[in-house]
Amino acid sequence: MDQSLDTILQLLKLERLEVNLFRGQSPNEQRQRVFGGQVLGQALMAACYTVEDMFCHSFHSYFLRPGDPDTPIVYEVDAARDGKSFASRRVIAVQHGKQIFNMAASFQRHEEGREHQMQMPYAPDPETLKSDHEIRLENAEKIPEKFRDSWLRRRPFEIRPVSPKDIFNPEPAEPRNIVWVKVDAGMPKDFATNQAMLSYISDTSLLDTSMRPHALSYMNPKLQSASLDHAMWFYHEFEATDWILYVQDSPASAGGRGMNFGHFFTRDGKLIATAAQEGLIRVHD
Repeated sequence: MDQSLDTILQLLKLERLEVNLFRGQSPNEQRQRVFGGQVLGQALMAACYTVEDMFCHSFHSYFLRPGDPDTPIVYEVDAARDGKSFASRRVIAVQHGKQIFNMAASFQRHEEGREHQMQMPYAPDPETLKSDHEIRLENAEKIPEKFRDSWLRRRPFEIRPVSPKDIFNPEPAEPRNIVWVKVDAGMPKDFATNQAMLSYISDTSLLDTSMRPHALSYMNPKLQSASLDHAMWFYHEFEATDWILYVQDSPASAGGRGMNFGHFFTRDGKLIATAAQEGLIRVHD
């Protein structure tokens, strides 16, 4: 069964239990743990619910424990500071009485200032590329049966990789991954929801970038991988239903961890956001 846009939007629409206390659900999918992008998006929305007339310009977060997909997640927001120009929030995600995730988010009132940005690298137009979903369908028979339903499920956003990796027989490659991403029509226009959706998407391929030089993929049964932390910075407003180029690079891996950076550009070359993530890439003998 395909995943609808409404499903993710409902995940991002939290239930308010108290002034600074919220509850989020997980989709009815066969997952061993909650997808990290879901927790990022829900925690960001929880913080946004407690701030007025400001937008999140950055957040820094840590994944502490695997989330249980069969149990609601409670998000506790601490209104650390409300200033004239900036506001700070801390969010703690709790399941079974234990923290599974925390986030520090900073908000700012809109203001004008001097601007510069890095240049968007060249990439083929998205219309000339196959989608990640099409590539998976072409290789459906190679996917182990226990993963097949989830891997072949179409998501409500399209990813079109510039240099697709053969996940079944990967070869060493440079630590760079460039993809086009676009959310299906029907997204709300408010900036907070678009930020939460981009946060959700940012976790889909970022860690994989640091695996490329080592010819690793999620199909390797000896691989143990997990997101350890995740940070994002937002520079300009955007609509996630437009094509966005996600340029991901990994400067280093060491100690069983891979470091990754991602930059998001609009189709006309404007840098709208940056993501950073360190993740576990442990290979067992």
